[in-house]
Amino acid sequence: MTSESSSKGPRSSFIEEARRAQIVQCAIETISTHGYAQTSLALIAERAGISKGVISYHFAGKEELITQVFTEVMTLAAKSVLPLVEKQPKASGKLRVYIEGSIAFIGTHGPHSIALLEIWNGLRTAQGRPVFDATSYEPGLDFLQSIFRQGQTEGEFRRFSPRIMAVTVRSAIDGVLVQRITYGDKVDLEESSRELVALFEAATARPVRGGKRSRSSS
Repeated sequence: MTSESSSKGPRSSFIEEARRAQIVQCAIETISTHGYAQTSLALIAERAGISKGVISYHFAGKEELITQVFTEVMTLAAKSVLPLVEKQPKASGKLRVYIEGSIAFIGTHGPHSIALLEIWNGLRTAQGRPVFDATSYEPGLDFLQSIFRQGQTEGEFRRFSPRIMAVTVRSAIDGVLVQRITYGDKVDLEESSRELVALFEAATARPVRGGKRSRSSS
């Protein structure tokens, strides 16, 4: 079975898109509350106040719905952060805003962030392999690498592997997410953001005479 689309005109299409969006949002809330393993189409339908049949009309099954949730959360995160990053003219400013925006997203979109992590860890193929793996991060890593290459080309950053630094930045941000999910408000996101910014400013800064490092400015 595959998901269906309507050809009854713009109004019908709008209603169907609104229904799909509602189902996706309810799936996010259900996964963040119950965890991926315990989430079923029945639970999602109950939260949405609809029947399982309505979900089946719009999505081929749980895997298609969950894949759509993952895609939409990743897209939302990118749309929330990347435009602000791209407004910064210097690489150091881009890196700072990327870290700040990514950490802020965890705070403003808690259920989305939890659902993302749950899906990452839980969704498997029929053969038991992860549906999403490190390759899912490649677009984001490419974006970070472009920031580091800009900084190196313009003489703002020291020489290092853009790939390794990009992976390290992303891993540090994900680490904050895991800590936040585990310990809740005990993890201060503002403090985490400040510390990561300071850490990667020091890690990327060019050495200057006298053994001191230059602080990058935004």
